[in-house]
Amino acid sequence: MKTHFKRAAVVLGAAGMIIAGGGATAIATGAKHTRIEFQMVRSANSVNTGCLPNAKAKVTVQSRGPVEVMTIVASGLPKNTEFDLFVIQVPNAPFGMSWYQGDLDTNHSGKAVGTFVGRFSVETFSVAPGTAPAPVVHNSPIPDASSNPKTNPIHQYHLGLWFNSPKDAVAAGCQTDPNAVTPFNGDHTAGVQALSTRNFPNDHGPLRDLVP
Repeated sequence: MKTHFKRAAVVLGAAGMIIAGGGATAIATGAKHTRIEFQMVRSANSVNTGCLPNAKAKVTVQSRGPVEVMTIVASGLPKNTEFDLFVIQVPNAPFGMSWYQGDLDTNHSGKAVGTFVGRFSVETFSVAPGTAPAPVVHNSPIPDASSNPKTNPIHQYHLGLWFNSPKDAVAAGCQTDPNAVTPFNGDHTAGVQALSTRNFPNDHGPLRDLVP
């Protein structure tokens, strides 16, 4: 089950000096990095299976004060295919704490563009001050937890893009078992990861470089 939202186009602008490093370009305004650009690359799974040889995505994040606006332009993906975008703790398995940001759907040329509004900066984190009941909406194939573990703040600075369907991942040569699912879509029936920010260190994902 996927829910789609139409978002208005956002015109992004920035000026300042360019700071390059770690695969990202940050444009600083004063002492703060309020705009960053970086690349998503083929995931470890895509490289290991030899699929999606031309897949990549350019990501731009612009601070708008109380929120950030993130625009992703992906190419080299299978045509007319649905993908799911997650903000994640580390780029490779086991991925750590992860949350579902939205969808990217490719056109007939294998390109996709998405604009998302939220917190995509050094302040991005999840926290659970204590254990509490959680709603169980999905019972299979990967059931929801009925409660959360207590945890201190955990920052998530990486991005990952998953095939919404295992069958699409199989058709692209990225996985062999059409019945093998991962939890990375709305009803926890996703395929494997296609793109990620594994070109950045585990503890310094690109979102860490934006300081609003």
